[in-house]
Amino acid sequence: MNIEAIEICTTDLRKTELFYTEVLNLGLLEKNKEIISFKVGNTVLTFRSDKRFASPIYHFAFNIPNNQLNEAIDWLNGMVYLLSVDTEKDSYVADFSSWNANAIYFQDNNGNILEFIVRYDLDDQSEFPFTTQSITCISEIGIVTDDVSECIRTLTETHDIQLFSKQAPQSRFGALGDDHGLLIISETGRNWFPTTIPARKFPLKVMVSTKHEKFNLLLNQKL
Repeated sequence: MNIEAIEICTTDLRKTELFYTEVLNLGLLEKNKEIISFKVGNTVLTFRSDKRFASPIYHFAFNIPNNQLNEAIDWLNGMVYLLSVDTEKDSYVADFSSWNANAIYFQDNNGNILEFIVRYDLDDQSEFPFTTQSITCISEIGIVTDDVSECIRTLTETHDIQLFSKQAPQSRFGALGDDHGLLIISETGRNWFPTTIPARKFPLKVMVSTKHEKFNLLLNQKL
């Protein structure tokens, strides 16, 4: 499964443009008074201006080459603050052993929780120095729902997607897809890892493609 594009809200297009162009060094695809879009590997990331919410916060993750986590940490050093995942060990590298993955987290100007993740089951090593161009795609997007089980049932029955084989569904959390693309299903109010920021529902558009179909998910558009 691949996440072809996501569209999320921001209350400040200008500051968002500055963060993604000057900090993450992404190139602009489109810009007007309503939206700003960036190319992130194989995914298009779009922010839409929306003043209805004081601080809309989302979670999404970027796949990077699985031999370049330390390079990515060095690259981010001084540009963003890496979020601690274990205060007792003073560590900011998350060890997802059941996923055969490691990840680091940071926030953008909006407070969105961003993640660089390396997935060791993917054959995506790189011999080139790590830069923005090393990012292969957006591989995760958080979907917030009041009923995780019902959301998973609806999505799997309606579309060509299945439960992530490395993550057993829980009452408040689940994942659909594979290492290339995952829909992260979180219950409303559950904290986004590794923060104490509760997941809340905000307008979200996701374009997904599989071997058999391409479809759009339009969520919370009428909030």
